[in-house]
Amino acid sequence: MTRSEENYLKAIFHLGGSATASVATNAIAEEMETKPSSVTDMAKKLAEKGLVNYVKYQGVSLTEVGIQTALAIIRKHRLWEVFLVKKLDFSWDEVHEVAEQLEHIKSEKLIDKIDELLDYPKYDPHGDPIPTKNGEFQERDKQLLSELPIKSKGICVGVNDTSSTFLRFLDKHKIALGDAIEVVEKEDFDDSLFIKIGDRNLHISNQIATNLFVKKDG
Repeated sequence: MTRSEENYLKAIFHLGGSATASVATNAIAEEMETKPSSVTDMAKKLAEKGLVNYVKYQGVSLTEVGIQTALAIIRKHRLWEVFLVKKLDFSWDEVHEVAEQLEHIKSEKLIDKIDELLDYPKYDPHGDPIPTKNGEFQERDKQLLSELPIKSKGICVGVNDTSSTFLRFLDKHKIALGDAIEVVEKEDFDDSLFIKIGDRNLHISNQIATNLFVKKDG
């Protein structure tokens, strides 16, 4: 498979989830930042390889083989992210672009060795689940911080936005995975939140709150 083909499979998986639901070619084009006609051409190629189902005007869906292939690519990407953070001291806002390149390495033995070296991590530095070699993964029970009721607490377990600018914002304000966050108050005007992390009080926008995942404490 080419790097481009692998990127398309990963994009279709993220847009449609692990189910075999159809994804519109326009949505894929937007995700891949390309023309719908280019998506159609790629869909036909992937269909010939048995990786997707493509029906004109009905969108694209992954076959079972396509799903497992996409999960293998995602596994490599997220393991590389953990490796870069844990073993090479990359920050979590630096790893995505590097992992985008490393995920296309073909050696399964190398990836298995990295998985073993890292003691089989279940989640990447952004809180996303890492599929096993068999394509199995466990989603966390989580909700957006913006949905957490006032006067309740949650543990930060992931981010919805993995852009470097957002992650640097979190670093600047010392918000990290594993932090206990209490929602103190919500502004009716703009849905911004007053939160408490340890002994620190912060005022964050609704945009920030809708990009942080928490697991409700108790």
